[in-house]
Amino acid sequence: MSDEKKPTEEQSRRGFIKFWAGILGAIAGAFPVLAGLTMVLDPLRKTGSKGKLVRVTDLKALSNDGVPRVFPVMADRTDAWNKFPEVRIGAVFLRRTDEDIVTAFNVSCPHLGCAVDYSNSSEKPEFFCPCHNSQFELDGKVKNPDSTQSPRGMDSLEVDIQKLEQGEVWINFQNFQPNKPEKIPLG
Repeated sequence: MSDEKKPTEEQSRRGFIKFWAGILGAIAGAFPVLAGLTMVLDPLRKTGSKGKLVRVTDLKALSNDGVPRVFPVMADRTDAWNKFPEVRIGAVFLRRTDEDIVTAFNVSCPHLGCAVDYSNSSEKPEFFCPCHNSQFELDGKVKNPDSTQSPRGMDSLEVDIQKLEQGEVWINFQNFQPNKPEKIPLG
């Protein structure tokens, strides 16, 4: 006779139930863990590099004299649970030249995000940031790189050429991280 005890039928049944209860509990516990990880990692999945194609104005609203004008950028905005139709998401400078070329710049300064202004009062028109007195040429380049705190020129935005030929100004609107030497889109 051996000293080993054979498990009884009830002990076998309990072991079987404990095993499957543990497996099912692990599966059920994985759902909240995966949901939490998805929520935490969600901002990393959003690159924000595409921007948002937005209609800004009609081509007729821009004069041919090359003087930049500020236009609000209106679009639908969605946060976690709410959708806000046609709210201001930013602003742009639009400039039309004699050749019917339209350029667009984000009004946010690339240094700290202050609103850039346009001055026609000096001997040469320019964009300037009142927060740190940086000056930019009409093409968006830094006017005097040695005397500015801005890490780069103004942020140019893509104008949709096909829509422009139809008489409408549409831009690929996006914001960029301030105080970086390169344009890094915000997500």
